Parts: sequence; structure tokens; C-alpha cells
Amino acid sequence: MAVAKKKPAVKKSLPKTAVAKKQSNKQKLRAVVMRPVAAVSRRVKSLLARRPHRSFRPTRRRDYVRPLRLPGYWALTNNVRVVLWRHKLFISLLVVSYGVLTVLLVGMASQDAYTQMSEILRTTGDDIFAGDLSNVGQAGLLLFSGITGTLSGSMTEAQRVYAGLLLLFTWLTTVWLLRATFAGKKPKLRDGLYNAGAPILPTFLVGLLLLVQLLPVALAIVGYTSASATGLLNGGIEAMLFWSVALLLGTLSLYWITSTFFALIIVTLPGMYPFQAIKTAGDLVVGRRIRILLRLLWVALIVAVLWLVIMVPIILLDTWIKGMLPAIEWLPVVPVALLVMSTLTVVWVASYVYILYRKVVDDDAAPA
Repeated sequence: MAVAKKKPAVKKSLPKTAVAKKQSNKQKLRAVVMRPVAAVSRRVKSLLARRPHRSFRPTRRRDYVRPLRLPGYWALTNNVRVVLWRHKLFISLLVVSYGVLTVLLVGMASQDAYTQMSEILRTTGDDIFAGDLSNVGQAGLLLFSGITGTLSGSMTEAQRVYAGLLLLFTWLTTVWLLRATFAGKKPKLRDGLYNAGAPILPTFLVGLLLLVQLLPVALAIVGYTSASATGLLNGGIEAMLFWSVALLLGTLSLYWITSTFFALIIVTLPGMYPFQAIKTAGDLVVGRRIRILLRLLWVALIVAVLWLVIMVPIILLDTWIKGMLPAIEWLPVVPVALLVMSTLTVVWVASYVYILYRKVVDDDAAPA
């Protein structure tokens, strides 16, 4: 009996249109997955092409040294002073305007708190410092209390937000007015107040990055407070290790913020995005970071000296006069001086960083 042969199963093939559609979907999926990878790869290659340094490899001097002709420390400081004095009218109006806004929205140091702090230092100073607390030491402690906000009491969340916004607007207005004057225009303060706030969000984001970059220093300060309380810094290998780690953390923050200060200037340019500003600032300082960092540390030193030279005599004079005339104890001389000095400090630092940035850019643009 003959057995019927089984016919081989015929594999059904998809229509050509279905196969093409399936392949097209795979290609689209692959493109969606690979697009971010390709973008990151392009950014890394671009960064490596712009930056000569490689991790864990010594960089040759010929690859990282970039010429930079800058005025000396005193010459640059005097240049900032001359520019501000030349435009002292709108600078003064700027300080007064933001000072008034600060009083209205945030408040200022309390005169009652300042008086109470003065009395406490006078009555208990001998016990605290073993009988040797000079008037200058009292003034220094009062100044430190005013700078750290002890005299202002606890601020609400809204007051902190207003304080941050006023700080940003003071910075932006100063940069806007200086950029207009360097362009040969004669701006009015009204123009700066109305137009300078356009890049507030990009500046805020770069400012957040600056705060993140200062976290290593904050960590070192917290560690110092804890180590001091436990006696870890009295000597020995523990103290040496702590100071080594603290030095590394401080160096890391200083390395980061050098370019971020320039990014705070670059981000105010029209059409500039935060990431683009950070990238441009990094390219601007690479190979000459230490020279720029030293000038930023110089302005910090100048600000500290000015605070001591101006505020300590004001506190001593205020204490002496009110000791002779108790009827004028209510006059908030020191709180007002703290407010004016704070606003002047922001204006001075913004002007210094902007002029330093212009010097670096002009040097790059100058023919070799």
C-alpha cells in the first residue's frame, strides 16, 4: 500500500510592504536610542579637541600655556575705581535704589539686636576673653555678627527669595550698565533697571551651579566645626590628614568657580544659554586659570580689607557717640552702614569681574 508523501510546509512570507515597514521601525528605534549617545560622543570629542589636559597624564607646557597680558593687581583695582568714579551718578543711584528695595522687601539689621549685642559684649566680654577684650575686638565681633546675619534675626522663606532676587538684579544691572558704557553709550539707571532683568533665569541657573561648586568648601567648614568640638585638631596624624583633605576640597572649589564667575558675565549676553555660557567660560580660562584665580582672590582680599577699614571705625564711633548721648540710641547708624556696604560690595565685585573679563577677551582679540 503506497504511503502518501507529506508536502513540505510552505513558509508564508510577509508582504514586501510589511517587511519594509518593520525594517523602517527598527531603524527609527535604533536612531532614537543612538541619538543621545552620538550627541554625548560629539560633545566629548569637541571638549577633548578644545582642552589639552588629560586625566592622569602630564600635559606638556607647550600645549597648555596661553599668553595673557593683564594689568597688575593694583592697576586693575585702580581701573575699576576709575570706571566707577567716572559713572558715580548712576552707581550711587543704583546703590540707593536696591538699598531701598532691600529695606522694603527683606529688611535690615535690627537696631535693637545691635544694641543688645553691644551690651552683652561690654558686660560679659571680660569673662569670655579673660579680661582682655578691647574695643576693636568688640567692633570686630559686632561686624561679624552683622555680616553673618545674626543681627537680622531669622528671615522667612519669602525674605530669602527676595534677598536672592535682589542680589541677582544688582549684579545684572551693574553688568548691563557697564556693558552699555563700554559700548560708548550713555545709559540711564532707568534703562538698566528695566532691561537688565531679561537673563534672570539663565543667571539664576549659573548661580546655582556656583553654589554647588562651593559644596566642597562647605563640607570642609562643617568638618572643621565637628573636628574642633571633638579635639581632633589638637595635633597628630589626624590633624594633618584633616587639613590635607580640607586643602584639597578648597582647591577643588576654587578650580571650579574660576570659570563660573566669567560664566555669570557671559550668560548676560543676548541669546546666551547657561550651558553655552559655562562652556565658553571654561574655554576662556583654560591654560591660564591660576592667573585669573589669583585676581579673583585679590578682589576678595580687597573687599575684606575695605569692610574692616570702613565698618570697624563706624562701629567704634557709633558706640562712643551713643555712650555720650544715650538719647540717640535709636539711630540705626550701623545697620544702614551694613546695608550700604553690602550693596556696594555686590556692585564692586560685579564691576571687577566684568572688567577682568573684558581684559581677557580684549587680549584674545588683540593681534599676536
